Amino acid sequence: MRADNRLPSWFKVRVHSGENYTRVKGLLSSHGLNTVCREARCPNIWECWNCGTATFMILGSRCTRNCRFCGVLPAGSLSAPDAAEPEKIADSVERLGLCWAVLTSVTRDDLPDYGASQFARCVKMIHSRMPDCGVELLIPDLKGDRRALDVVAASGARVLAHNVETVPRLYPQVRPEADYRLSLSVLEYLSGRSNGAFRVKSSVIVGLGESLDEIGSVLDDLARAGCSAVTLGQYLPPSKKHYPVSKYYTPAEFEQMACMARSAGIEQVASGPLVRSSYQAHKLAGCRLHAKSTGAG
Repeated sequence: MRADNRLPSWFKVRVHSGENYTRVKGLLSSHGLNTVCREARCPNIWECWNCGTATFMILGSRCTRNCRFCGVLPAGSLSAPDAAEPEKIADSVERLGLCWAVLTSVTRDDLPDYGASQFARCVKMIHSRMPDCGVELLIPDLKGDRRALDVVAASGARVLAHNVETVPRLYPQVRPEADYRLSLSVLEYLSGRSNGAFRVKSSVIVGLGESLDEIGSVLDDLARAGCSAVTLGQYLPPSKKHYPVSKYYTPAEFEQMACMARSAGIEQVASGPLVRSSYQAHKLAGCRLHAKSTGAG
């Protein structure tokens, strides 16, 4: 049954631009960069941009898949990866003075390596400018291609994330072009390649019609796959055309899910109505943001 469309009181977000928001927006626009903050219509954009951080989205703004929960536009015409993109990303990270940068991408099933080499080039360029900056990569499944996964595993990123998003029963309706078991195998493979060099992370959005038992099973699967960090957040439809929300979970229920994740053996957990996979990612990785006087505050 479809839930009441009215948002509960705990979803109220203060919307304000502020000096740092304007600076981040201007910097990203001047470089022609995409962010998941805007493309996926994230409710935390005001908070994050005012803190001087954003999640960069590489490889364009069009996706070769059509997940029904996602606000990113499906593919129309696709262009080749921008050769200058890694330099633009690194310049933005340096100007913002970040100690933690998050990079994600649209899914690019049309590319021979599914975009893995562009991720690696971005990490290399960031480290050439900011050697101590930690980088988190939130990658698509890369079709499970081990050569592509080896490229991102060797990139120097400190966190490699891939989101399962929902419970396996809902994949045909919510993620028809994805495969739950393939996503688990990606996480397991990356975990096996880590040797302590990076943390493996995933994310689950709730409110799509899953049960708490199903969420618990997914958390157990993620723990067995080697995930040491997970985020859990409420699904909010980007538009009326997207998959309908089935339930709004309460803050108490999110705390219950956090306890379930820790009981499964997952060390780092962020769980809450407005939590997203890259929301305050630096905190989940144990990093404090800082900024230069010329960057964000």
